[in-house]
Amino acid sequence: PALTREQLEGVTTASTFVLDQPRCTFKDYGNAVIWLVVALDKDIFNNNSAGPGTPETAFQSFPESVSAYMTLNATLDSYPCPKPAGDITVLRVGSETSCAKDASRPTCNGPLPGPGPYWVKFLALEGSVPVAETAWSKPITLRTAKSPSSIPTAGSGHSAGMIAITAILSILLAILLAALVAMLVFCGSDSCGSSTFSKPESVTVRRYNTHHVYDQPAARL
Repeated sequence: PALTREQLEGVTTASTFVLDQPRCTFKDYGNAVIWLVVALDKDIFNNNSAGPGTPETAFQSFPESVSAYMTLNATLDSYPCPKPAGDITVLRVGSETSCAKDASRPTCNGPLPGPGPYWVKFLALEGSVPVAETAWSKPITLRTAKSPSSIPTAGSGHSAGMIAITAILSILLAILLAALVAMLVFCGSDSCGSSTFSKPESVTVRRYNTHHVYDQPAARL
């Protein structure tokens, strides 16, 4: 098994990873059930007789008292060979959250408890008898979430510049305010360019009566 090469988002996350399905790997074991074995140390889990769904392989006890757990069981009908066009051929390990603490579901595909690294292999069982298995994968390391204290706060890279700009603006504002106060004080006195306006003399307009012109009688001839 190996991480998928499909163009997918989140092939590895902080608690999951995505594998390619074991297509055409167990085609000679038509009656087998295929299980995924997940281990933190591949050299510890060498006992394939520990069956799935038992306390020895329960997800809820991993990794404190269980060295490896078994999950994602499927028959060969789920992994047809060759792959039909359009089939989804990946498995996301760690995608179930609802059963992570449910002891009644020891084969839960629950979120992985840490960054690892993890090793995985597929194991074919007929009944409770192991009949075939793959080799262990290469180590798979998950992403590690950043500590909040290591994330720079917004604008922290420009703190010195912001302080300088704020200081300059404060000084300019103080100068402008001082100039405004001085202008108000100065203009409050008589020397602020005030002018005395004299009242213009009144103009008397004489009234003239128009002489009426009467028609003179016509000269007698």
